[in-house]
Amino acid sequence: MENLFLQAPSTTTVLGTVGVLLVLYIFFSSSDNQKKEPPGPRPLPIIGNLLHLAQSRHIMLYELSKKYGSVFTFNFGPQKMVVLAGHKTIKEALVNSDAFSERSTNPIIHDLKLTHGIVFANGDSWKEMRRFALTNMRDFGMGRKVSEEIIIEESRCLINWIKDKNGKAFDTAQPLNQAASNIICSIVYGNRFEYDDPVFVSMVDRATKNTKLMGSASVQLYNYFPRLFSWVRARKQLVKSAFTNRKRMTELIKSLQDTLNPQMCRGLIDSFLVHKIQLEASGNMKSHYYDDNLLVTVVNLFTAGTDTTATTIRYGLLLMAKYPKIQDQVQEELSRVIGSCVVQAQDRKNLPYTDAVIHEIQRVAIAVPIVHHRTTRDVTFQGYFIKKGTPVILLLSSAHWDKDEWETPHTFNPAHFLDKEGRFRKRDAFIPFSAGQRACTGESLARMELFLFFTSLVQHFRFTPPLGVKEDDLDLTHVEGFTLTPVPHELCAISRV
Repeated sequence: MENLFLQAPSTTTVLGTVGVLLVLYIFFSSSDNQKKEPPGPRPLPIIGNLLHLAQSRHIMLYELSKKYGSVFTFNFGPQKMVVLAGHKTIKEALVNSDAFSERSTNPIIHDLKLTHGIVFANGDSWKEMRRFALTNMRDFGMGRKVSEEIIIEESRCLINWIKDKNGKAFDTAQPLNQAASNIICSIVYGNRFEYDDPVFVSMVDRATKNTKLMGSASVQLYNYFPRLFSWVRARKQLVKSAFTNRKRMTELIKSLQDTLNPQMCRGLIDSFLVHKIQLEASGNMKSHYYDDNLLVTVVNLFTAGTDTTATTIRYGLLLMAKYPKIQDQVQEELSRVIGSCVVQAQDRKNLPYTDAVIHEIQRVAIAVPIVHHRTTRDVTFQGYFIKKGTPVILLLSSAHWDKDEWETPHTFNPAHFLDKEGRFRKRDAFIPFSAGQRACTGESLARMELFLFFTSLVQHFRFTPPLGVKEDDLDLTHVEGFTLTPVPHELCAISRV
């Protein structure tokens, strides 16, 4: 019998098959054209567009946005990401759409076990922890009179520390990091720490160093090629240091747990523990109130509450020393409106120039220039198709540099926030805390800290460069990490009272 499987296909069959394939090709090509992906520089095999990283990442991406537009693709090694630039595009994504609401994670985030808590978590756990943190930060400080009293008292401690320097030059990093950290510690733990407490000093130092390491070039290289670069020294240092801090925090939580009085909560940790006990007593064993969620939430609040606020204030004092005429105007307004009284939060509305200066400090020295998200579903955004799960970079710094939004985007100019009558004015393109439902959890607390710390310091001291250093020589360059910090520097604080 003839083997049918070995028969040659007829001409009709071949032509029919070719015709079907041609139709399918045309159909899917047409479909792909309708799903136009964002443009971007052509990637090389394996390394993608990494050769573009000859300068700071956020600066490089900003320059590329001028060429490719506010929505474009960039390949960090084999990882394709979509970049959103400009405040209108960023707000459209975060405020008017739910497709960009999740945070993306990378290998180092998983190594540090940070997918619980608030910052890098997603889904129902993130929603519950954010709601819990906002409620309890309000109860134990944020947005109430007690928070103002905590910051004012910490300002007194900081002022006394600086006075002990007797006008001699000092590095602003450690005292400001510790002062900012004490605010979040008061809310989370229920007490502050002395500036010479060795455990507290080491925890704050590790937290700030870890933030720099997370954004270092070698750790980013590990994120792009985790199998090839897991050996890098910075990654090992970061993991070791982060878990050392986590061990100290666990000990502090255990101490609070051992002395817990459900009738008298001292801070956010007590409130969490009480809530956990109540849920367990009701038989709810599958809640989001478990030990890892508490620990990572504390890590998130401690790290964010220490670094970004202190960094912004440090830049503020550096800018006052570099631009003494602006410092003169701030001090004149404070003397005229406040005199020798303690500055309070309610005074902000009567200090428009000072308020404008603080906002301008945040604009030019944005602590977090990049935020990482990912798409929750397939989405067509501004005419471009972006697949579900695509990592998205929100370039917050681009909103602060937009020449169409700011009169002098690359100049420190408080007039950006003043109208013709000298009254404070808000600007839509000002987004240092991001926007939408993933905006900074501690925004209102941070705003109060910046105002009260900055005004109290400038009220009590005149900040100048160290002896022999000219104002023009003060360096405003950023040190790139997970956040942007000033280069190491010293200032003199001359007492005014």
